[in-house]
Order: sequence, then structure tokens, then C-alpha cells
Amino acid sequence: MVIPPSSPLRVGIAGLGRLGRRHAQQLALRTRGARLVSACSPVAAELEWARGEFGLETLHADFDAFVHDPQLDAVVLVTPTALHAEQTIAALRAGKHVFVEKPLALNVEDCERVEAEAARHPRLVAMVGFVRRFDPSYAQAHADVLAGAIGRPFLVRSQTCDRNDPDGFFVRFAPTSGGIFMDCSVHDIDLARWMLGQPRASAVFATGTIALHEGLRPLGDVDNGLAIVEFEGGQRAVFYASRTFAHGHDTQTEIIGSAGQLLVGRDGARDRVVTCDAAGVRHQVVDDFFERFGLAFERELQAFVASCRGEQAVPLALADATEATRIALAITRSLRSGRKESV
Repeated sequence: MVIPPSSPLRVGIAGLGRLGRRHAQQLALRTRGARLVSACSPVAAELEWARGEFGLETLHADFDAFVHDPQLDAVVLVTPTALHAEQTIAALRAGKHVFVEKPLALNVEDCERVEAEAARHPRLVAMVGFVRRFDPSYAQAHADVLAGAIGRPFLVRSQTCDRNDPDGFFVRFAPTSGGIFMDCSVHDIDLARWMLGQPRASAVFATGTIALHEGLRPLGDVDNGLAIVEFEGGQRAVFYASRTFAHGHDTQTEIIGSAGQLLVGRDGARDRVVTCDAAGVRHQVVDDFFERFGLAFERELQAFVASCRGEQAVPLALADATEATRIALAITRSLRSGRKESV
């Protein structure tokens, strides 16, 4: 599908929850070359929000009607993870470019089905939302790695740690999230492979604990988890995921090479102001993932639209999402078995 240079990419969004609303605002207000023309949700209040916020008149409660709307060029899917694969395939079959939030699916077979369907539609863009690749700091670190700034990278240590939510939103989300490693660490997994040159994982080991949220126990999930991944080329990665941080959202990554190391996001700092007084030395931290990666989300959707318009190549492959799912599943198996697992 070729979009004329003078015409905006006509985009519809499915899913208007916490992140879906953010994406809708980006598309409607800040994404060059795109126009938000429709929204889809089974929740009437979410559709009314879209009508009131953006003046949208084309609103769908039914996904099939939404995806076959002839006025659409592309769709953005911010729906429950269990729906990602089927909805992505449906969008491609309907002739629509598709952006789908991570993870692509909760199992490798569904990821591979999406890859196969995308291969049958080479003129359509299919892109998964690994937003950290679009963060300026991570992008610079990756460029530095490629330029040889730290020699040969061989180890990544990365964490995704959310501020504790005493209301337990993620406990209610856990039955469909795939677990803490699939939901949180899938970003770190993708980053590690990206920084290390896309190696294939061979084995993993994981462990975890429930520090605060006992509601996770019947689900086989934890609120703090650690994982080690071994890659075939000898590289290694260590991941830490937490739902219980007291001070705020804290995402950070260390890439260690034969001639140096790179640190991204150290201490979760909101800015570069450090306060020193009688209470000690401290700085403010970001509240949540969207405050930390707001610019990255903006750049991510801009890259998707530019790819759909033929202005640039698609910046990441579906195969990367499949590998991230494959590794996250193996880590989850290890968490539950207590043993080292093959990938």
C-alpha cells in the first residue's frame, strides 16, 4: 500500500486503556504524516472518551468492522496480549499496515503465524512496540556499541522496576499478562539482543520471590524476579524485574564490553538536579514508564508512520519479537521449575 506524499496516513486505534489513550493522543496531536480517524473498544466509556477528546465520529465496538473499514490505511493495536496475534493477522489480511504493542504473542507458535502472514503481505508494514529502541539514550548507546566504543560487548545487565501499586492493578492483570518476565522483562530481553548483535539464546535460569503481593502466588507469578540468559556466542544477560519499588519507576541498563561499559538510565533520575541538604543527598525520580519513555513512544509511532509511507525501512523485525517471546517463555518455565531450561 503506497500512501501519496500529500496524503496523511489514516490510522485507527484499537484499545483505549492506560497506554492506548497515550497512543491515541500521540497519533491525534503529535505524529507527523498521520491522521487518527477511528477508534475501537468494547467499552462504551472508552469510545465516548475518544469522541469527546478528538471529535472522532467513526467508532467501533466490533473489531472485525473496525479492521475492514475502507477508510483506514493502518491500525494501532493496544489490546490485551492474548488478542495480539489474531488481530495482527486480521489486520494484514484486511490490507492494513499494523503496529502492535509488545509482546507479539504469549507463545512462539502464534508469533510464527504472524511472521508467516506478514511474509504473504510484503508491501504492508508490521511492527511491534519495543519502545526502548526509540529512546534517545538507548539509541545512542546502541550507536556507540556499533562504533566499537566499548570493544566487544559480552554482558548486559538490565532491569525494569515499577513503583509499587498498593491497589494491585498488575495482580488483576497477571492472569493474562504472561507473567512478570513476559510483561516487564521482554523489553530488557529485546534490548540485550539488540546491544549484543542479535545472538540466539541457548539456556536460561530464573528465580523470584513475592515480597508484597500474595495474590500472585496461585498464578505461579512473582513480584520480583531475576533471570540469567546464556547466548550461543558466549554472551550473557542478567535481568531484574520488580513491581514493588518504593521510590518510583526505575529502568536502567548496563552494557559491558572488552574495552569499557555503558550505563543507561542510572538511578531512574527525572533530571540532573541533585539536592544536598541536612536530610542528605537526593534527586527526583520518574513516576512511571510513560514519564520515562514519553519521547520514545512519540518517536516509535513516528517511525511506524514513516515506514508505512515508504519514507524509511521498518526499524525492527517481527523475528525479534518472536525471539523475545521465546526467551521470556523459557525464563518463566525456569522460574516455575527451579531448573536451568533450554531455549
